[in-house]
Amino acid sequence: MDIKYFEEIPDVETYHSLRKAVNWEVFCPEQSEYALKNSYYCVLARDNDNTVAMGRVVGDGMYFTIVDVMIRPEYQGKRIGALIVGKLEELIKKDIPKGGRTCIQLIAAKGKEGFYLKQGFTALPDENAGPALRKVIYT
Repeated sequence: MDIKYFEEIPDVETYHSLRKAVNWEVFCPEQSEYALKNSYYCVLARDNDNTVAMGRVVGDGMYFTIVDVMIRPEYQGKRIGALIVGKLEELIKKDIPKGGRTCIQLIAAKGKEGFYLKQGFTALPDENAGPALRKVIYT
């Protein structure tokens, strides 16, 4: 295993392949392509030429959301996800202006909360924020 990391947006086929590998819903190609192109940052992990994991960030420069942290099952438990999250945080931090601040948030897949707690994230609600809320719209 020779894992290398790249700041690169995957093509839709690779993105859908990773989503299927972790049993996540696959969006229509047009929506996926648009979302990927509008990523603020994206990190891919490759074992030789095979993309085995990814994570990406969406945001506005002050608030960021880490999304799509996906590791093929046969590569899980090898710190690849932790390295991807760390690399995404480094990319976010390098662009914070002096005297600035930022907030990084995410929604963990069910059962994966402990992974993010180990990466330094705090579960909500906490002393500064109420519970996270969401609304999903299907067409």
